[in-house]
Amino acid sequence: MASTSAMNGSGGAARARSVALVGPQGTGKSTLFEHMLAAAGSPFRRATEARDRAMGTEMTLGHCNFMGDPWSILDCPGSVEFQYEALAALAVVDMAVIVCEPSEERTLAVAPLLKLLEDQGTPHVVFVNKIDTLAGRVRDTMAALQVHSRRPMVLRQVPIRDKDGAVSGYVDVVSERAYRYRDGMPSELIELPADVKGREEEALAGLVEVLADHDDVLLEKIVEDLKPTPIEIYRQLHKDQASGAIVEVLMGSADRDNGVFRLWKALRHDCPDPAETAARKGIAPEGETLVQIFKTQHGSQAGKLSYGRVWRGSVQDGGTLAGIRVGGIFMMPGGSSQKATEARIGDLAAFGRLETAHTGSMLTASGTVPDATFPEPPEPVFALAIASADRKDEVKLSVALQKLVEEDPSLSLVHSAQTDETILQGQGEMHLNAAIERISRANKLTLHTAKPRVPFRETIRRKAKQHSRLKRQTGGHGQFADITIEIEPRRRGDGFCFVDKIVGGAIPRQYIPAVGEAAEDSMGKGPLGYPVVDVSVTLLDGTFHSVDSSDMAFKSVTRTAIHDGLEACEPFLLEPVDHVTISVPNDFTAAAQRIVTGRRGQILGFAERSGWPGWDDVEALVPEAELHDLIIDLRSRTMGVGSFRRRFDHMAEAPTRLLERVQQEANATARA
Repeated sequence: MASTSAMNGSGGAARARSVALVGPQGTGKSTLFEHMLAAAGSPFRRATEARDRAMGTEMTLGHCNFMGDPWSILDCPGSVEFQYEALAALAVVDMAVIVCEPSEERTLAVAPLLKLLEDQGTPHVVFVNKIDTLAGRVRDTMAALQVHSRRPMVLRQVPIRDKDGAVSGYVDVVSERAYRYRDGMPSELIELPADVKGREEEALAGLVEVLADHDDVLLEKIVEDLKPTPIEIYRQLHKDQASGAIVEVLMGSADRDNGVFRLWKALRHDCPDPAETAARKGIAPEGETLVQIFKTQHGSQAGKLSYGRVWRGSVQDGGTLAGIRVGGIFMMPGGSSQKATEARIGDLAAFGRLETAHTGSMLTASGTVPDATFPEPPEPVFALAIASADRKDEVKLSVALQKLVEEDPSLSLVHSAQTDETILQGQGEMHLNAAIERISRANKLTLHTAKPRVPFRETIRRKAKQHSRLKRQTGGHGQFADITIEIEPRRRGDGFCFVDKIVGGAIPRQYIPAVGEAAEDSMGKGPLGYPVVDVSVTLLDGTFHSVDSSDMAFKSVTRTAIHDGLEACEPFLLEPVDHVTISVPNDFTAAAQRIVTGRRGQILGFAERSGWPGWDDVEALVPEAELHDLIIDLRSRTMGVGSFRRRFDHMAEAPTRLLERVQQEANATARA
């Protein structure tokens, strides 16, 4: 079939199309990526700097030409911890290729991805990789995949097995031709085996039936019991696949080059044109040049690179984007960076020195335009406190961290005023460790990381009066102040309050503000070592000296009174409690509830997750002290698909054993 790619106005060449390879970790996406490039005549070789960066944690761009058509391919990380790389890629490509394994059990791992693609309206095909390891029936894998897809999945190939039961080839359902796999070589055309013919006819009938839902000609032929021609099927197949109405399923073994060429042909025929993708995203074809940045990278050699898709017009090296001169255009044939003079409609390219551009930006020649469709980074689910081993490296670390979060918006950086820690937040332990290793190596930094401290508070259980006197004579003017205060608890969340009940001039008015300020300042650290909250201090009485009294003296005596008085008020520890929403397939709802109760959580209830058939949201109140490694536990018990969201809810009294544990950890840290 002829390519449906539109022709651009400058040079008559087919517009570049793009695909993203996505799927769970370990399915062989990178292997497929490299073999696709090799099949298109661009053997892949990673650049030295790419090898130095964390492997398998970043999307990789490759360019090639297949049968005369220019293509950009994005190999996306499979781990859920690096999911934002895939989200950003899917926002700019024409089609996605979901790579999965021929295993019914592991199809659950692609469920969130299928949901995302369907919500976005992004056309996608499924490539069942490692088909040589298929133990059961391919129809069972299809059925398991269909459970997680709102779009009908249509099988494009029927596997052929050898006498030992291993998959040795396939039958193309539409052309009804049979092929035998040959490792490292194109598949060999063979005679259609008799024992496969029935399964092929069944698959073809199922395909035509699905296509007939959107085509009256095919429906009429089904009613009249007539067999459609391959051309009629191909035409409707392209239309439905490009619009996202169906999902084609192909198969192969990338590491053996099995099925790679057939996947290429399907993409060449059915991948939408860039103009169709732009229309789907609501981008008008008329107007000035438009480029969307989908990835930012800081390199030691090339400096800042902004990877973008050209939606409209073209960009010349030395031209301008957002009012900034473009400092180089780079393509990645075979994975190696090469300078280009121009990037045209449909191209994915790296642009140099766009210092003010950031991931998600829509750039025109003169400025930027808003885009509400680019994905927001997911909420963080894991955090580490980070610091440089040498204080003189703090500035260098700060700069490195700012570049890091610019490269990866799913990382965030906060400074906790409550614990005085710099905290790096992200999508999991591996995500943060990979980021920290990268900046440590690139900047020659020795870094220390730790579990962030919980912002505990303390308050008091009962009220108490406290008298305190300061009398000090050191020659000349001395220091004198005398006060009686009452300290009492307030309702949770009411904060600090100072009350003045001095009458008759026992303490001159000018000294009373000093008492209030010192009382509030003294709440910064209570008897248990944490800030004190929800307390009122009432100044009841006192005396003064006409010469030796001063603001400083009254502040000093107030601090002593607060310190001694809090001890008598039965202080106890408060811990922050978060409202947590855990999202899991309903097969794992009971496991999620056990996780909550095992972490001192209180289950509030559960219900079906809105817009996610077959999934539940478990609502609970969980102490923040128990949330640090929740995501690790949750993913390990839900095949990697469980997630959670959290928000602060309230402060609650902490159990005595927690206070003992916290004090032991603090002592251990002090000794270290």
